[in-house]
Amino acid sequence: MATNEELKERIEAGIPGARAEVSGDGHHFEAVVAAPQFSGLSRIAQHRLVYDVFGNELGDRIHALSLQTKVQ
Repeated sequence: MATNEELKERIEAGIPGARAEVSGDGHHFEAVVAAPQFSGLSRIAQHRLVYDVFGNELGDRIHALSLQTKVQ
């Protein structure tokens, strides 16, 4: 089962300079992610950067990930 801390660490490692706050129950997660890389990107492109960190795990091991993104 995935943990909040695991997702936080993976987001921050996968998007250098990002800060993430993650909450959830092991299957459904919510994350607020701030990163300088989001500057100039659409919200969809920002979310795609975060989702790409997890690849095929989304919808499987990580059932759901709700995101809020902002430029750091």
